[in-house]
Amino acid sequence: MNWILGLYLLNTLFMLFVAISEVRKPAKALFWLTISLFLPVIGFVVYLITSNPVSISKERLTSPQNKSDMLPDSLSHSASIIAHALHHLTASGLRSSRVQVLANGIKTYERLNESIKYAQRSIDLEYYIYRDDQIGRQITDLLIERANSGVRVRFMRDGWGSRQFPKHQITRMQEAGIECRTIFPLRFPWILSNLSYRDHCKNVVIDGQEAFTGGINIGYDYTGLKPDVGFWRDTHVRLIGEVAADLQTIFDSHWTIASPERVKIQQKRKALDKPSRNISSCNGTTLSGMSTEWNYEVGTMYGIDLVTTANSDALHSVFVQTLEGNPGIPTEVIRETYFIGLTQASQTIDITTPYFVPDEDIIMAMKTAIARGVRVRLLASNQKELSTLITGQASRTYYGELLEAGVNIYLYNKGMLHAKVMIIDGEIAAVGAANYDIRSFRLDYEVCELIYSVDVAKELTKQFEYDLTHSIALHVENLSQRSPAQRVLEQGARLLSPFL
Repeated sequence: MNWILGLYLLNTLFMLFVAISEVRKPAKALFWLTISLFLPVIGFVVYLITSNPVSISKERLTSPQNKSDMLPDSLSHSASIIAHALHHLTASGLRSSRVQVLANGIKTYERLNESIKYAQRSIDLEYYIYRDDQIGRQITDLLIERANSGVRVRFMRDGWGSRQFPKHQITRMQEAGIECRTIFPLRFPWILSNLSYRDHCKNVVIDGQEAFTGGINIGYDYTGLKPDVGFWRDTHVRLIGEVAADLQTIFDSHWTIASPERVKIQQKRKALDKPSRNISSCNGTTLSGMSTEWNYEVGTMYGIDLVTTANSDALHSVFVQTLEGNPGIPTEVIRETYFIGLTQASQTIDITTPYFVPDEDIIMAMKTAIARGVRVRLLASNQKELSTLITGQASRTYYGELLEAGVNIYLYNKGMLHAKVMIIDGEIAAVGAANYDIRSFRLDYEVCELIYSVDVAKELTKQFEYDLTHSIALHVENLSQRSPAQRVLEQGARLLSPFL
């Protein structure tokens, strides 16, 4: 019996250590205390493996605090307050740039491929998920084409999200002279110290002057044409101008902590003194015209409705702030960005997010916005497959108090909702890869673009309104029909929220 008492005392010390270490994050502390309670000692070992921030960059990209971001008088006082409040968290303050909204995967890949073809000096790609399928192989071939033409190409992927990306493709890229790295690869010692951290970014920077970012990874899933996946609703943005330098800075920062690929190159890179090819000479199938051809042939074949709103080629002149979420620093930049937007809105807030498992501060910010007279609408995913996941179960535990406070909640019913957008007062838009969950706030590398533009907000609002036509409104009565067993399951899922 003495060994049982010893194990109990040892586990008590471990739990005390966890409680002290995570005192600033009660939800995370509760999670690990519960795990340690049910899995004595083992739970503590798992905690050490997954919570030790070894090799994580602790550098926060911030602007000098003695400057103020000045917006034009045509924007509201609330916009000025938000811009000023977020200035010290941004990469380089307020930037003047041009933005194109991309509301689906096909349009995004079409535009991305064209930009890659015209790259003259450099191409930097950073993706959470990069698949080796129809889309991924085409972009890989384009990268190799440009590398062989003398363009410097750097390719960076997340070790977990892109774990299935084949080595032979890495070899092909490296043989062409492309530099390849992985953030937190699934191998020793990375897997022991950084298993819970992810690079969730989807960023491309071309020639330091053009950039792409948002929610769309590289893969056939995101076209909405994959039969077993169905329609995929997502949002990306193309940025041209000085804001691209901010995303370049973020890429360079992540590149320094990424691990070089361990693939043997079979042959040396071809000489770099080749003249650059004319773009029209590029071989292979292009994405130009893909929208019409694929929408008709594949969409009709499988009964997939691929319509979003009209995809405009317009480039809007805007002001932009770039913010980076970094798990190695105490400040939860993305969470603070969302919180400030919610608390400073004066008229309307429209949120689109697939995963909604926030902390209490975000919930309170939404409720107090309602109390101020702000109209708040939340559009979340209602994908059937999602309801079987822990995240889907946890999300439903937040809906009741928000509905009672006056938040309008809609569940997207057309397919997979993956966009991450917040529109404030019809003139400010946050677009990026971060969800409304504790993982995005604390554990992932994330990028968010805060765009100050009535035109961009109007275009995104038009898409939001269209998405509502394919959604169902949620009411308190719907939640009251849940069985006791379902409620217990949902509350149990919420307990896991620190790692969802």
